[in-house]
Amino acid sequence: MIATLYAAAAGLATPGLRLLLARRLRRGREIAARLAERRGLADTPRPQGPLLWLHAASVGESVSVLPLLAELHQAAPPLAVLFTTGTVTSAALLAQRAQHGGMVHQFVPLDVPRWARRFLDHWRPDLAVFVESEIWPNLLAAARCRGIPTVLLNARLSAQSHARWRRLPGFARALFGGFALVLAQSEGDAARLRALGAGVVEVPGNLKFAAAPLPAAADQVAALRAGIGPRPVWLAASTHPGEDAAVRAVHLALVAHHPALLTVVVPRHPERGAAVAAAMGGLAVTRRALRQGPPAAAGVWVADTLGELGLFYASIGVVFVGGSLVAHGGQNVLEPARLGCAVAVGRWTANFAEPVAALRAAGGLVEVADAAALAAWVDAILRDPAQRAAMGSAAQAVATRDADLPRRIAARLLAMLPAA
Repeated sequence: MIATLYAAAAGLATPGLRLLLARRLRRGREIAARLAERRGLADTPRPQGPLLWLHAASVGESVSVLPLLAELHQAAPPLAVLFTTGTVTSAALLAQRAQHGGMVHQFVPLDVPRWARRFLDHWRPDLAVFVESEIWPNLLAAARCRGIPTVLLNARLSAQSHARWRRLPGFARALFGGFALVLAQSEGDAARLRALGAGVVEVPGNLKFAAAPLPAAADQVAALRAGIGPRPVWLAASTHPGEDAAVRAVHLALVAHHPALLTVVVPRHPERGAAVAAAMGGLAVTRRALRQGPPAAAGVWVADTLGELGLFYASIGVVFVGGSLVAHGGQNVLEPARLGCAVAVGRWTANFAEPVAALRAAGGLVEVADAAALAAWVDAILRDPAQRAAMGSAAQAVATRDADLPRRIAARLLAMLPAA
């Protein structure tokens, strides 16, 4: 009954969703030439032979499955992969970093029954793989009506989400029980998913521990380090609204002890660059998106560009990962760890609870309660290069422990596909 009501409501909401897409287009969150893809339309013909559909929400989830994509391509070069995402930034990232033959990127349609049917009637995938917590009832229902087996890959389900789903037990059973296979990140995630009705649940590991390092070309790292020079520097990465004031407060607390201090801010969404710069009122501020280098004296450099986070991690090494001083749930702490950074986070890290716990236990990460605690940690690390190096080594060891996981998962998925 709830599934039927949801589908009916989504159909009735179609005019409003069209307006939503138009508003997102004005804000730069959609691409005009590809807006029809969000309604299930496609200009690209379906590739011949077996087709695996891989869906990830945005940048973080897409990055985590790039090694899997490479393994699928290496194990079965003729295999065609339809990779869908929901954001412009993820599309740009895949264009840069996933140039395997046979991969097609498409924006995922909004979860409207008619749009889902149109999308699947065109692509006709042989296997549908949803990454982490991408649960779209109408897309899943349309796939299952066509006999397309579905997999929930690198699945995660927080205790809070589990509690919400328990209020709708029949709906949850229909959704989670319909997956042919669930590959959970952890035993805790597996237990919660089984409790909601998931059938075949395995725990091969967390793909985020197996991702390749973010790209950081050696010549670009050398050039960036030369541009920064010997001055003390720290990085606030993947920051969200609500954290700008904290970054400013940390800079002000530190600059009295480190007069030439450079604070580098990489906002989670580059389009926030102007807002981040404005929030640093009273400080010397420059923006990379405007082709400006770091301030000549103490100040803040806003790196509001796309695809350069690896460059900054590899060049700086003292990192606060954002989305964690506000109730967002955190961002990927394994990315800086993989490049040997000393890492700090706030207390809101539910989205990455397992990696945070593993890094903390190994001594590669610290949790801070507020801006004052973050300033104290950055100060200590800047004064003690040996401590920074020790934290970075410990973090890197944890972040690279599951290097063979993409190969094992690729074999599992390939076995579910029909013969070419």
